[in-house]
Amino acid sequence: MGIRTLRCRTAIATGVVFAATAVVPVLLAPIPAVAAGAGTAQVPAACRSSRDPDLAARMSRDIRAVLSSRRGTVSVAVHDDGTGLTCALASERQYDSASVAKVMIMEGALRRAEELGRRLTGWELANIRPMITRSDNASARRLWTDLGHAYLGGILARVGTSRTVLGPDGYWGLTRTTAADQMRLLNVLTNTRSFLKTRAYGLRLLSRVRGDQRWGVPSGMPSGLTAHLKNGWLPRATHGWRVHSVGVFTGTHRTYRIVVLSHDNPTMAYGVRTIERIAQAVHRGLKHGRGLFQSLTPQDAISEESDGSAPYEPLPGWDEPEQDATS
Repeated sequence: MGIRTLRCRTAIATGVVFAATAVVPVLLAPIPAVAAGAGTAQVPAACRSSRDPDLAARMSRDIRAVLSSRRGTVSVAVHDDGTGLTCALASERQYDSASVAKVMIMEGALRRAEELGRRLTGWELANIRPMITRSDNASARRLWTDLGHAYLGGILARVGTSRTVLGPDGYWGLTRTTAADQMRLLNVLTNTRSFLKTRAYGLRLLSRVRGDQRWGVPSGMPSGLTAHLKNGWLPRATHGWRVHSVGVFTGTHRTYRIVVLSHDNPTMAYGVRTIERIAQAVHRGLKHGRGLFQSLTPQDAISEESDGSAPYEPLPGWDEPEQDATS
C-alpha cells in the first residue's frame, strides 16, 4: 500500500467541494450528504418494504439523521432477504471503485474456472486469497491482466450491472461503479440460483479479511452473524478520499447486504465514520442476531494510507466521475 505525503493529504482536505442536489422520486437522485447542522429534509427517505413498511420508514429516518450531520457525497444500498427491505440512496451515482473492484475480479476468476470445468489452479489460488484477505494489489493486477477486459466485461453483463465501467489498461482501481451495481455483484455470492457455483468459497474469503481492514459496514453488527466484506480507501486530486465498504451478513436463516460508497471525504477516518454510522442504523433497524454489537473503529486504528489501487493524479484522457451524474 502506498503512503501519501502530508502535502498530498492537505491538498485533499482543503480542496473538496461539497454540493447538494434535488430529490427525485422512486430512483433517488445522486446527492451529497448535507453539511453539519443542515435540515434533515434535504436527505430523502431511502427504504421500502411491502412486508414491513414501518421498518422501512424508521430506517429511512435513521439514515437521514446520520447524513444530516455528515459532509461528503454518499450512496447507500441495502437489501434484507428476510423482510424484503430495500434501501436505495443515490444508488446510481458512479464512483472510482478503489479496492472494492477486487470482488468483481474474484468472481471473474471463479467463474472462468467453472466454465473451463476445472478447479482453481495453484496460481489462481495464490493470487485470489491475498487479493481479498489482505487487499494485495499485485495479485489484483495479475488477475486483472490474466482475465482481460473482454472477459470481465462479459461477467458484468451476466451480473446485470448497468453503470459499472472497467478502468483503463491496468488501472482496475479506476473502475467506475455504483452502489446498485455493487449490490448486484454481492447478490451473485448470496443467491442460491446464482450462475456462480463456487460462491461459498468467495464468501469464505470475504469473511477472512484481516483485522485492520474490517472497518465499515460491520459496525453495529450483532453477534450471531458473520460479516463477509471488502473495503476501498483511495485519495485522489479530485473528490478527495474515496471510502467504500460493501458486505454480506449471514446467520441462521439470515442474509442481508449493505453497500456504502462515498467520496469528497476530507480524510479517510471521516469517510469510515460516516459509513459506520450508517451501518449501525441499518443493523439496529434489522435487529438480526443477539448480544453485543460491533463498535465503531477507534480513530487511531485508521491509518490514512491509500489502498494503492490508483494513482493520486488524474489520468490523461480519463475523466473523473461527474458531480452531477443522474441516477
